[in-house]
Amino acid sequence: MPVTLRALDESTLPLLLAAAVEGAEPDDVMPPLDGPPGWTEARREAFRAFHRARSIATADPVESTWVIRSGDDVVGAARLQPVLAGVEMGIWLSRRARGRGVGRAAAELLVARARAEGYAQVVASTTAGNHAAVRLLDALGASLTGNDGAVDAVVPL
Repeated sequence: MPVTLRALDESTLPLLLAAAVEGAEPDDVMPPLDGPPGWTEARREAFRAFHRARSIATADPVESTWVIRSGDDVVGAARLQPVLAGVEMGIWLSRRARGRGVGRAAAELLVARARAEGYAQVVASTTAGNHAAVRLLDALGASLTGNDGAVDAVVPL
């Protein structure tokens, strides 16, 4: 299935939330929130508020965010956030999209977008235990460094 990115906006935010609820833990896709575990109504509202404040409903967005589509299905989110070192890439996928090449395709689209926007490098961070993300970053040609259980990556453009 083709993988595409579509800008996150008010029309795609409910689709992204549905993908998160169906296939991810709240702490994997947004900052932690006190309260009972799971996708409570408070967490769903916090998810919407998080994305509105960072990329949708603000005059000065912190990042550009896209929904990741595999065919017609929304299966995750991708983002680029300008940082001192260049632009930081972030991706999360619902469980059903993992291990199918969707993450790699989305990462390649983000790298191409960063290159087109004139960035010199893409940076990313993950945990050493996230073997799929480490393999993906390595496949993108990233220089990888480990530090206290974290892996930092730099992809030169």
